[in-house]
Amino acid sequence: MAHEAHVSRNFGRLKNGNRTGNPDNAPSCGARTRAGTLCKGPAMPNGRCRMHGGPSTGPRTPEGLERSRKARWKHGRYSAKTIEDRRELRALLRHVRDLLGRP
Repeated sequence: MAHEAHVSRNFGRLKNGNRTGNPDNAPSCGARTRAGTLCKGPAMPNGRCRMHGGPSTGPRTPEGLERSRKARWKHGRYSAKTIEDRRELRALLRHVRDLLGRP
């Protein structure tokens, strides 16, 4: 005689502000996974799961924006000031070549 085990699920309180009961009924995160499918994790109040967080709002204050710029600074080769300095140097070299009569 085949005996099927009865699975009793006693769901308690769910985390992240979701309703109690079956976690499968909680709204899902919906973020794209590396496999290309949608994440099935339960969403927090911001709409994303604990692993996918949510969109960053980024720095808002001028101090925060400046701090962010400095944190991402690598070498300054493509900064506006360096590009302008290179343009001035090339113009100066052209002027010197013209004065010396060299191509």
